[in-house]
Amino acid sequence: MTTHTAETSPLVRARVAGALYLIANIFAPFTLLYLPSRFIVRGDAAATANKIIASESLFRFGIAGNSFTFIGNIFLDQGLLIAHIFFGLWLLPMGYLVFRSRFIPRVVGVLLVIAGVGYVVQSFAAFLGYNVNIILFTGMGELVFLLLLLIKGVNVERWKKRALESL
Repeated sequence: MTTHTAETSPLVRARVAGALYLIANIFAPFTLLYLPSRFIVRGDAAATANKIIASESLFRFGIAGNSFTFIGNIFLDQGLLIAHIFFGLWLLPMGYLVFRSRFIPRVVGVLLVIAGVGYVVQSFAAFLGYNVNIILFTGMGELVFLLLLLIKGVNVERWKKRALESL
């Protein structure tokens, strides 16, 4: 049996990126161009504050619109970081299950949990503007897990024993 996987074409990726860019920036002209001219009085903070108080709802709408723009741009420019957060979170329960299974040495489960924490920490650090490359060290658990599965496999006797216990 042959399994076929579909790869997304560059054209589709470009169109999705364009749509995300449009959605993320739909409020940008209003919130970044119009509203500042409506509220800011250069050199007069009191006059600026009075204009904001006089149109508080519009000012709040501007904050919400800017938030929408910035959050949308996070997904457009930072999609890989977001994916790494979820990948790291996925490694936490997988590491726990490997640890509990005893089909594979428990230390591998611990290493997978450490890798999961590494992905999450590195991604959040990048969002904050820090370049923390800890996954180069914490991600070793994934490599160990992969190699162990390929070379040694699992403890078959424990596997059979556990299967009989579940009947």
